[in-house]
Amino acid sequence: MKKSSGIKIVIIGIVLAALVIGYYFYLSNKTQKTEEEVVESTQVQTVLMRDLEKNYPPTPKEVLKYFNEISMCFYNEKYTDDELAQLAVKIQGIYDTELIANKTQEQYLEDLKNDIVEMKSNDRSISSCQLPASTDVEFFSENGDSCARIYCTYSIRQGTNMIQSRLVFVLRQDDDKHWKILGWDLDD
Repeated sequence: MKKSSGIKIVIIGIVLAALVIGYYFYLSNKTQKTEEEVVESTQVQTVLMRDLEKNYPPTPKEVLKYFNEISMCFYNEKYTDDELAQLAVKIQGIYDTELIANKTQEQYLEDLKNDIVEMKSNDRSISSCQLPASTDVEFFSENGDSCARIYCTYSIRQGTNMIQSRLVFVLRQDDDKHWKILGWDLDD
């Protein structure tokens, strides 16, 4: 009887030891995989990952917030030529068709590159973008279209100086009820 209870204790001890060792190896391998999967993405990559088909900004203010994120990437971040072209396509995804029709894709990309070179050669970068409260968005109707007017203040750093610039944006709803940027201009 003592022999069989001793054998049972040894078998239970071996099984418990195997479980502890197995669980240890499971946790060790799981942690390594998690560490390998964590890859930091740049601001450019984060902006490019947004799927406008599934996750379009719902309000004029959110559209401008995304516009500003892309603009900050243009003027403040490092990126490849391919990423620049992808950013240009992303920003055109929030432009009204009437605005896009003003230039071909090649003209738009060339003008964008020239604008970026000019900003950087003048040692300028966008320091911040300030959007007004949602209640400050002016909604109106023009030619049967739902439109919105919104003001955005940009702080532009030039060397050690800060320049404030205020732009007025006009957005129009498309057939899918998405707010699209129709145009913008300096506020008087």
